Amino acid sequence: MKQLINKAFTIYLLKFLGCFCLLYYGTKAWIGLTIPGGYYSYIAAHYLDYISVLRQSLLYGAKYVLLLFGFHSSVDNTFYLRMVNGQSIHMVYSCLGYGISSFWVAFIFANTGSLQKKIIWILSGVICIWAINVIRISMLLLAVNKNWQFPLGLGHHTWFNIAAYGFIFLGIYFYDKSNKHNYAA
Repeated sequence: MKQLINKAFTIYLLKFLGCFCLLYYGTKAWIGLTIPGGYYSYIAAHYLDYISVLRQSLLYGAKYVLLLFGFHSSVDNTFYLRMVNGQSIHMVYSCLGYGISSFWVAFIFANTGSLQKKIIWILSGVICIWAINVIRISMLLLAVNKNWQFPLGLGHHTWFNIAAYGFIFLGIYFYDKSNKHNYAA
């Protein structure tokens, strides 16, 4: 029995780490292919650049969240969100949330469940992480322009990680609970 548990855990761990490393380090490698210099690839940069699409979706998402609350902003030079007549924030690669999304996808991928269930959980989790990031970017632009300080002296990356990992732990709980419910049926 103990051998079965160790084998199951080893398989889970290999699936989780393999998927996480493929997504996380694959994204880092892809970033390297899409920026000029080094290993730049014209095809990757012009036809397969999902990193720029993700960045634009976050910046425009934050722009529209701010607009809902009466704040006007603009996206400048594909990397900046600027408050009209105010300051801007610079969206760097580490702000995209691909690390935390990689963790979520790897967790769901490595676990048990039907393919359909996994796809639903992966997509809903990634969308929630994206939404948390949009809210963070919106609040950061407001904080910069209104000279707000983040609570407890923690930076916006730390608060994003707290919110996103809190969501992930809650998601893990409900995913595991849904799997136990399926086993009981």
